[in-house]
Amino acid sequence: MTTTQFQSAITVTGLRKSFADHVVLDGLDLDVPRGTVFSLLGANGAGKTTTVKILSTLISADAGAARVAGHDLTAEADAVRAAIGVTGQFSAVDNLLTGEENLLLMADLHHLSHREGRRRAARLLDQFDLVEAGRKPASTYSGGMRRRLDLAMTLVGSPQVIFLDEPTTGLDPRSRRGMWRIVRDLVADGVTIFLTTQYLEEADELADRIAVLDHGRLVAEGTADELKRRIPGGHIRLRFADPRGLDAALPLLGQVFRDNDALTLRVPSDGGVRSLKTLLDRLDHRGIEVAELSVHTPDLDDVFLALTGNPDDQKVTIR
Repeated sequence: MTTTQFQSAITVTGLRKSFADHVVLDGLDLDVPRGTVFSLLGANGAGKTTTVKILSTLISADAGAARVAGHDLTAEADAVRAAIGVTGQFSAVDNLLTGEENLLLMADLHHLSHREGRRRAARLLDQFDLVEAGRKPASTYSGGMRRRLDLAMTLVGSPQVIFLDEPTTGLDPRSRRGMWRIVRDLVADGVTIFLTTQYLEEADELADRIAVLDHGRLVAEGTADELKRRIPGGHIRLRFADPRGLDAALPLLGQVFRDNDALTLRVPSDGGVRSLKTLLDRLDHRGIEVAELSVHTPDLDDVFLALTGNPDDQKVTIR
């Protein structure tokens, strides 16, 4: 096994999947480092859920290769299943059972001893703030409680890799942020999270790296900040104390947008440290003081729309 494979929780090469004549995945390549959150973004039908189903051994790919938790997806499917957990878009909680009984059922499915199953269930109820609700039927739980219980059930088997397929769909903002805290705690303990979501704020908050799917193809990958900097529209806003400073700076900065009333100049920029330093050095060299500076970059909404717009829209190609 290579060093890269050892460091990667998931590696995917040339993954393809079609349903009849409809191509869902068209040569997907991914590399997910261990102990990180990797987020897969895309519009409905882009191939996110199909990717999760393939990597969790629920369906097979038509072509390509993948390793999950160090195991070959095809040749070592049982080992992959033993190393992963899956929390889908819809809760797998049994409404007729209590929270504790749902966890004990999962412990039985993982062939844990009676004592170990009860110990693990108690620890997870405490970890997910469900101790008081643990003896109540799951049918009485709120949406946020059900999602926490669902994720707790996934953790009974102590997975190395967890696939979270749109885990906060339908949750209120408070419950969603509670799930984010849980995800961060899991990653701090060394678990790898493969997250699909349509909430761009969620990917921005959680993901170490983000990949964007469009019609089954990977169209961009990087950190949230890297993706934002590559989309047009970023700029540095400079505000000056008086018109003289603004007039002195104007010839040094090339093509800018000037607002005389606000005493500001808007300078196109990718928001990177190097471009910011270059601009400030240029002003400092001429002794021009800036009263206020702010950096504005496109958000993930801008990235998503630029990369996955309608077929008739003009898209941005990121290389």
